[in-house]
Amino acid sequence: MKRLHVHVGVDNLEQSIGFYSALFAAAPTVRKPDYAKWMLDDPRVNFAISAGHAVKGIEHLGIQVDDEAELTEVYGRLKAADGPVLEEGATTCCYARSEKSWIADPQGVVWEAFLTRGEATHYGGEPALASLAAQASTQDGGACCVPDMAPGRSETSCASGCGS
Repeated sequence: MKRLHVHVGVDNLEQSIGFYSALFAAAPTVRKPDYAKWMLDDPRVNFAISAGHAVKGIEHLGIQVDDEAELTEVYGRLKAADGPVLEEGATTCCYARSEKSWIADPQGVVWEAFLTRGEATHYGGEPALASLAAQASTQDGGACCVPDMAPGRSETSCASGCGS
C-alpha cells in the first residue's frame, strides 16, 4: 500500500509538534532537534516537519473521510489542535458536494477535513481562508481552492487541483 509523504517547513518546531500531535492524536515517531516525523496509518501518511531547512508553507492539505463517524472524529481533532477553525459545513467545492471544516496551523498552513457526499454541476464558492491563515500565524508570538499563500502573491489558484 502506498503512503502519502508531506513535508512542511516551520518556524517554531516545538509549537508545531504540539499542534500536529493533537491533530493526529499521536506523538512523532522520530524527533530530532530540527525535525519530527509521524508515520501514521490513519490516514496513511509519512508527515514530516523541519525548522531551518525547508521553505515554509503549503497551499493546503486535507484529510478526506469515508463516513460521518470519521468526520466527527476528525472534527474533534481540529478542536483539540487549538487553532482557529472555520466550520464551513455543507458546501459545494470543486464540483463536489461536501461537508467540511478548515483549520490553520501555527504557520498559517491551511488544512481541510471533509466528507464528499456526491458530485455537483458547478465549481462552488470559497471561504475566507486567507484570514484564517493570518489569524493562526499571528497566534505564534475559497473552499478547496485557497488563496496562494506564497509571498508576494494574493490571487486564488486551483491549477493543481483540489482535495475533494
